[in-house]
Amino acid sequence: MSIEAHIETLEKKHGVLEEELHSAMLHPSTGDVMIAELKRQKLRIKDEIERLRTNTQH
Repeated sequence: MSIEAHIETLEKKHGVLEEELHSAMLHPSTGDVMIAELKRQKLRIKDEIERLRTNTQH
């Protein structure tokens, strides 16, 4: 898999997590732990995307 394809896949996962997080925040029954975990996953993916982009620019 090329780096560009990997970045695209990660961006899609990030978007899915964004939708899940938005949905979870609309439901009061969703626990804070679940919301925090979704945010952590999004951040990890975002960091990975930035790392890959930085490495391909050098």
